[in-house]
Amino acid sequence: MPSFDIASKVDMQEVDNAINQTRKEVSQRYDFKGTHNEIDLANDAITILAADDYKLKAIIDILISKLVQRKVSSKCLDYGKTEAASHNAVRQKIGIVQGVSKEKGKEIVKEIKGSKLKVQAQIMDDQVRVTGKKLDDLQEVIQLIKGKDFGLDLQFINMRS
Repeated sequence: MPSFDIASKVDMQEVDNAINQTRKEVSQRYDFKGTHNEIDLANDAITILAADDYKLKAIIDILISKLVQRKVSSKCLDYGKTEAASHNAVRQKIGIVQGVSKEKGKEIVKEIKGSKLKVQAQIMDDQVRVTGKKLDDLQEVIQLIKGKDFGLDLQFINMRS
């Protein structure tokens, strides 16, 4: 029985590389000279410490551009609250979303079932498995899901026929 999985995976090595490039660019830019700014990756979360709000937004913009260059979608970022830090600095945590959550999985399954295609969709851990008798039906499901925005960067993996 043909099947495939809908997943949301992030290449953490590419995220780490993008953070290192961001650090390098921040250290070289004129508008950041003489200010204390940090960007760290730990436990699937990025922590940015910046001298002020303007610099925080600039660092986030640089980070997003570096992620996009490395083909990592900015949809995988989950922005936390901006908090005050010592010496009038600001700090923000940005989570990295891995996998399809139960809620998003339910949305995807509902969308597939609403399409009236002859396929079955089920949530398996952090991904959604779609099975059907015809490969053409599975291809239609892929096009349907690509056409909708679920707020996640989705990949279609493990296609079996």
